[in-house]
Amino acid sequence: MRLILVNYDNNYETEQFTRMFFKGLDIEKVKEVPRDLTGDYICIEKRESSFNINLRCGEKQIKDICKITGDEKEEMQLCLFLYKIYRQVTGTTQPWGVLTGVRPVRLMRNLYAKLGSLDAVKEKFKNYYMVSDEKIDLCQKIFNLQKPILDNISPNDYSLYISIPFCPSRCSYCSFVSVSIKSAQNLMGAYVDNLCKEIEYTAQKAAGLGLNLKTIYMGGGTPTAVSRRQLEQIMAKIAQCFDLGKIEEYTVEAGRPDCTDLEKLQIIKKYGAKRISINPQTFDDNVLRAIGRAHTNRDFINCVKIARQVGFDSINMDLIAGLPEDTVAGFERSLRGCIELGAENITVHTLTMKRASNLVIKNEEHRYDDVAEMIEKNKILADYGYVPYYMYRQKSTVKNLENVGFSQLGHESLYNIYIMEEVQTIISCGAGGVSKVVGKQGEIKRVYNYKYPNEYLKDFNAIIHRKDEVFKLCEEFGLCDKN
Repeated sequence: MRLILVNYDNNYETEQFTRMFFKGLDIEKVKEVPRDLTGDYICIEKRESSFNINLRCGEKQIKDICKITGDEKEEMQLCLFLYKIYRQVTGTTQPWGVLTGVRPVRLMRNLYAKLGSLDAVKEKFKNYYMVSDEKIDLCQKIFNLQKPILDNISPNDYSLYISIPFCPSRCSYCSFVSVSIKSAQNLMGAYVDNLCKEIEYTAQKAAGLGLNLKTIYMGGGTPTAVSRRQLEQIMAKIAQCFDLGKIEEYTVEAGRPDCTDLEKLQIIKKYGAKRISINPQTFDDNVLRAIGRAHTNRDFINCVKIARQVGFDSINMDLIAGLPEDTVAGFERSLRGCIELGAENITVHTLTMKRASNLVIKNEEHRYDDVAEMIEKNKILADYGYVPYYMYRQKSTVKNLENVGFSQLGHESLYNIYIMEEVQTIISCGAGGVSKVVGKQGEIKRVYNYKYPNEYLKDFNAIIHRKDEVFKLCEEFGLCDKN
């Protein structure tokens, strides 16, 4: 299918929305309507106050005009109009209707502040945005759980993110900033040294401005990919620089059992982290091999047992629905496996086909028709006391679905809520880190660290300069308490 955009440049939402209905979409941007429209196409011509739409799909052809009024964003009006046409042509609907945004719960929260009634918000989700009852119910459950947490945030609160961008190997689905430890051995020592300097500088500046640290999250990559000595160096620096007795949550991703052992778990526990993430992604060894993981399900189970012995009583486990070679039955076994191991948190991701992942780079095609059925299995979690507490969506997620964190009550990850709802300042240290300064009116400014470890090491003075920029924004937004 060709999507031909005529004199229409501000088209991101339109493009993403159209991809939900038509696979293999080719985008063309032109100044005039082509004279030789052949094959299957959607031609959208922007006029002064309308869009001319000409669609051909097989034997079906539709011509119509979408008139733009001043009541709603232009692109949303177009997507609402196109939804009815696409539904008519394809015979399919979308569980999230016309919503393409990452944070549907935040949309619900913003509408609630405007409309003052949750019933009115649900009505708009259903009849205006065309969201299914099931997804509205999911949003409402998360909204209700998050509300007392978000109501308790102070403007000078912040969370700290520590980036360790190294992994034992790169999984086929991964698009995060991560470097294999085999190729990065000569970088890791210097990286850890500089990271500790950045952490110390961040702590001094934050304390001087009276900012209040609420949570710490160490992620990656895989933080336990560094050596035991390097892990202890980082965690000792954090404990030296911050009063860990005052924070509400401290998480370390101990994600992969092929680089997480007893000694590293003891280090994590010794220096104050009480919450960890050990991620199987699947309990099926065939699927693990298909995605490039070097460990087995047995390795994962042993790692969880060691973590329990060390004393961790808040463990998150990640699963991914839609991995190559997986099945609905296999996904359900993985889900039940996490439950049987007593995971306090279970985060279920839907596979996302990002351009930077090897699944896309290698152009490996797999069938994803059963992914929605896998996600349906999440209903099992309610029977065991798990409730959804945060959610986000991503571009190119299979079947236009979502990622949801489930937890036992009292084990919700505050950091996950804060960062996803963008209601609290997040200050990031390390390569690939993005600091987000959130103002009192919800305004957001981002400051980016260098993306890759070699860049981070090459120009570390720039990293410190960017930290100054972060704290200058905190002052400009009136977030500081110097008394």
